[in-house]
Amino acid sequence: MSSKHTIGEKVSVDEQAIKSDEEEQFEGVEKTPELRPSVEQTIQGKVDTNHPDGVGRGLTLAAKERFVAREMEITRTRERWDRSQDSEREAQCRRVAEAVSRERRCAFQERAASVDPWCDPERADPREELAQEQLAAVNKQAMRLAKKLDGWSRAAISRRLAERVVDGAGVMSAVVGVSEELQTAPGQVIPIADVQDVNRKEVSIQGVVKTLWKPSSPAIQQVGLLEDETGTIKFTVWRASQKTMVREGETVVLRSVAKNWYEGRVSVAVTGWSEIHVPGRSRWWET
Repeated sequence: MSSKHTIGEKVSVDEQAIKSDEEEQFEGVEKTPELRPSVEQTIQGKVDTNHPDGVGRGLTLAAKERFVAREMEITRTRERWDRSQDSEREAQCRRVAEAVSRERRCAFQERAASVDPWCDPERADPREELAQEQLAAVNKQAMRLAKKLDGWSRAAISRRLAERVVDGAGVMSAVVGVSEELQTAPGQVIPIADVQDVNRKEVSIQGVVKTLWKPSSPAIQQVGLLEDETGTIKFTVWRASQKTMVREGETVVLRSVAKNWYEGRVSVAVTGWSEIHVPGRSRWWET
């Protein structure tokens, strides 16, 4: 019958008490202390990491190869293929874009020539067909209209006048017709009385906010009347448009507002595509 005996070193009771006291004394002390870099080591580490000559230090061979390949790819991508200030490829793209735009414009003008013969790109400038006295009168009236009409150059106005004169109208008759045409052209601020006569869905108007009343729907931000010297019109600002709030008595310019008809009366609505400009407000905290 075999037996196992544990052979060990005999320790007295006093020695066991001393060891237990030492273990309790050093019980809160960590066996592996935390190693922290000094201030000098931290500063030097940042310098070595961010210095151009130190970029990539401490990497493995595979990581270093990936880093070098990435830097080479970035350099190659940023570098022009022909190493010139004005790349030939970009210049070629501009020439192609200009040619395509010119072709589309000519194609559109050819289709429009079936309605207005003056849109034909092959037709000469109408001012070349005028006599010297007529051309002088047309240029004089074009200069006068250019001061009254915003957004129209004197050359564009004189061409419009020359077209009407060549078609047989007198100079003064042409001035009246062109003035009415350009005043109600898209983008121009028109009188409120002319809103119902304009044959398009969006208009731009200017006037004084005569009155505001409580909206009948939570979807409406403001509703009121806009007035100028020609008439009064109802305007509605939808809350979804997130536009500037207006106050009574202010002069307001409403651009690209939508026309609406209700019971035979025309009104306008401020949508997300519209703009509200208050000329009297010069400070941002008054908006």
